[in-house]
Amino acid sequence: MVDVVRRRSRRKAAERNDRRDPLGQAAENYAALGWPVCVGAHLSLDGQRIGRACSCDRVGCPAPGAHPVSPTWQMQATVDTGTIGRWWAARPDASVILVTGRVFDVLDVPAAAGAAALARIEQAGITAGPVAEAGTRMLFFVTTRGAPVDEDEWWSCRLDCEPENITTQGSLRWHCRDSYVLAPPSAGGGGMARWVRDPAGHPLPDPLRLLEYLVDACEEAGLP
Repeated sequence: MVDVVRRRSRRKAAERNDRRDPLGQAAENYAALGWPVCVGAHLSLDGQRIGRACSCDRVGCPAPGAHPVSPTWQMQATVDTGTIGRWWAARPDASVILVTGRVFDVLDVPAAAGAAALARIEQAGITAGPVAEAGTRMLFFVTTRGAPVDEDEWWSCRLDCEPENITTQGSLRWHCRDSYVLAPPSAGGGGMARWVRDPAGHPLPDPLRLLEYLVDACEEAGLP
C-alpha cells in the first residue's frame, strides 16, 4: 500500500512539473546557470488595435514584449529560484529577460549576418558558445568585460547601450553593463526567441575571438 501511495505521489508531482509554465521554468534554468533574470513584459494581441502591442502602458512601445517590466530591473535581477518562482506564478506570460554585463555580455547582430559569421566561426574551429535568435537578430553570448577601471576601454558607437535607446536596426550591438536581452523561449515584437546553440555544453567564449567575424559579416552585408 505504501508503494502505491508513493507511486501516486511521484506521478502527481511529475504531472505538476509537466504543467509548469515554460517561461517560468526557463527563468529558473537560467538562474541555475548563475545568469541573472528579471521579469519582462509580454505581447498583448488584444491591445494592438489601439497601438499597444505590449503589455506595458506605453503606446507604440518600440520593443513589445522584449523589455523589463520594472524601471528598477537592474536591482531586481536575481538568480534566486524562490523569487523567480513567485514572479512567474504571478505573471506566467511574462517574457524572460537576461541581464548582461554581470556573468556574460551579448554581441547582437542582424540574423543574416549572424548566420554567415557563425558558419565561418565554426569552419575556423573557434568555439562560438551559446547563440540565440530573437526575431530579426542573432545573439552571441560571450564572457563579460565587467566594469573596467579605465573608462577608455569602453567602446562607443552604440556598442555599450540600453536597448530602448536604439532607434534603428543598425549592425553590431554589444550588450554589456546596464543592458539586457530577450531570452528563449520568450516572444517579443520580432518573434519568438530560440536557441541555435543552447548554453548546455557551450562555454562562454572570449568576445574578441568572435568580434572580427561579426564585423566582417555586417560589412559584407552592407550594414551600417
